[in-house]
Amino acid sequence: MAYLGEPQHTIAVLQKYNFHFQKKFGQNFLIDTHVLERIISEAGVTKDDFVVEIGPGIGTMTQYLCESAGSVAAVEIDKNLIPILQDTLSEYDNVEVINDDILKVDIAALAQEKNGGRPIKVVANLPYYITTPIIMGLFESHVPIESITVMVQKEVADRMQCGPGSKDYGALSLAVQFYAKPEIVANVPPNCFMPRPNVGSAVIRLTRHKNPPVCVADEKLMFRLIRASFNQRRKTLVNGLKNASDLSFTKEQIETAIEAIGQPLTIRGEALTLEQFAQLANEFSNMGHS
Repeated sequence: MAYLGEPQHTIAVLQKYNFHFQKKFGQNFLIDTHVLERIISEAGVTKDDFVVEIGPGIGTMTQYLCESAGSVAAVEIDKNLIPILQDTLSEYDNVEVINDDILKVDIAALAQEKNGGRPIKVVANLPYYITTPIIMGLFESHVPIESITVMVQKEVADRMQCGPGSKDYGALSLAVQFYAKPEIVANVPPNCFMPRPNVGSAVIRLTRHKNPPVCVADEKLMFRLIRASFNQRRKTLVNGLKNASDLSFTKEQIETAIEAIGQPLTIRGEALTLEQFAQLANEFSNMGHS
């Protein structure tokens, strides 16, 4: 029976093991049963699912996942939490705890071994300082993923789902939307955690696209264009691309490509949609550049 969502049980476990929160791992444990139930339900976890949980902490959400999923792999970087997890998860036989850095785990191999290569679900209360590398690492490694349902800083969740014209719109918005459909499914105030973070949080579900929403010949080139145009977001797109160290286009080539997609030369990168960035990348590819 999942019991760690109750604050008194969390406190009891922390005292029993004399556990100290590690700032470097961004540890904030959930202590709200409603939020935990909401995450599991929004992630759509069923007995048919193999779930990878990132940063299980003392096993609070892991208990809920074990009760809903077919099997769970919980990847925890902090070795001090491993004995605690062995204790709090002792009554579940469908979970494996992996003491490692998620960025170094071969998730594709794990999906192959545990789930016959079928798409997995990722569920996590992510450490905020490393949210973006984890999410992008999962998408870029082309691991078979059905969805990623994660608790992140509210501001980051907003950034993932916004479009052109918003101050939050940027390279992260475009990258996430290229791979998945983002949807904020719950806002979570600081008092739902121990210790309390200084910022609001949100649960966002990223449902992997079956096929990319845009046709682009060179995905890597498109992302280099996106990064270059947002690195200097106050500059025009022409200047942003011309100043980028990893792009070698002449000013004339850049202007030709921008005009070819029907945009004025005064436009800024932050005004372009994902589709327009794909068109721009294709124009450069057609010129024989990468």
